[in-house]
Amino acid sequence: MRSVRSNKTQRLSSGEALYKIETVKITKNIGMLLLAVYLIIDGLLGFGLNLGPAIFLLYLVALAAGVFILIGK
Repeated sequence: MRSVRSNKTQRLSSGEALYKIETVKITKNIGMLLLAVYLIIDGLLGFGLNLGPAIFLLYLVALAAGVFILIGK
């Protein structure tokens, strides 16, 4: 006996494929990347992450993100 395989893709009524997988794209804009890092770290601080004296680095990241966003890089 041969098994019959169908090459048909199930489609919705709109004509789009039923399953659509998209990849995550990381921005190449350094300002937005720094802003994302700042927001993630700032969010973790709300959950009790203690950076101690290294919190100064968070302020530098925020400052750099603002400058890069303003100059468009």
